[in-house]
Amino acid sequence: MQITPQKFILHSGSARPSGTARPPWVAPTLSAVLIITTAGDVVGNLLVILSVLRNRKLRNAGNSFLVSLASADLAAALYPYPLILAAIFQDGWALGEAHCKASAFVMGLSAIGSIFSITAIALNRYCHICHSVVYHQICRSWHTFFAGSLAYDLRIHCCPFIQTASARYTMAVVVVHFLLPVAVMSFCYLRIWVLVLQARRRAKPETKPRLKPGDVQSFLTMFVVFVVFAICWAPLNGIGLAVAIKPEAIAPRVPEGLFVASYFLAYFNSCLNAVVYGLLNQNFRREYRRIVSALWNPWRCIQDASKGSQALPLGKAQHPVRLDTL
Repeated sequence: MQITPQKFILHSGSARPSGTARPPWVAPTLSAVLIITTAGDVVGNLLVILSVLRNRKLRNAGNSFLVSLASADLAAALYPYPLILAAIFQDGWALGEAHCKASAFVMGLSAIGSIFSITAIALNRYCHICHSVVYHQICRSWHTFFAGSLAYDLRIHCCPFIQTASARYTMAVVVVHFLLPVAVMSFCYLRIWVLVLQARRRAKPETKPRLKPGDVQSFLTMFVVFVVFAICWAPLNGIGLAVAIKPEAIAPRVPEGLFVASYFLAYFNSCLNAVVYGLLNQNFRREYRRIVSALWNPWRCIQDASKGSQALPLGKAQHPVRLDTL
């Protein structure tokens, strides 16, 4: 049975505590932030996926996790974000309970996919830099719970997990989705930092770890991705952790502005990874330019590709391909 927006809002129990109307600038501001986030998410993550598919230097085991991360972020922009935008414009959920639950499911899968993709990237960099021999052996054969109460929340115009529904479940989500992966990533990157600093300070060449400039650059890029992720998701998970400890006492005292800002900051993270790749990695930056140039002038791109294929002899590669170059 289709649920009307009014009944669904009452059923969700998410009415604003004060009962007063929001200031008129709130909805346009949230809409503008979400439109910019969605556009950056779609364009940036499509650039990442196309760059890896097009460039042989970027097609390696490590970058498969980047494609996974970009796909997870892209999923959120293609389905949940437009529904949230529609709910902001209508100041309520008018799309029915089925879309509410489905968008929450996709949003949860996207968030979980993002965090575990970033965790896998940290483990990949750790194994590649700190245990390179074992890493290459593993990579030769490498191939690439969602549950809980869902309801529409009028404050953030979507259907998230209800933090007050179950303290144990909320605690489990915070630990599994944020604290545990952050702990794993912190360990990996801390060990890599120690190894990099030791490699620069040791005087004996025979005892130096074999670190290539590309390895250090790749590590720095993914370390920035980790830091950006932690900053964007820490407020939301901090609120969830506090609510899980004392739901009845903490939940009513969380300011609406802080709660809304924490959710939209987490949303904003999905469009930042592609920006980090472009700023810190020359291969991605060069491939971004090629893709944008091809879209701007496709006929010229076809002509250049045709000339390049005629000039390149068969059976010879134009450039040597380096493995595990991010």
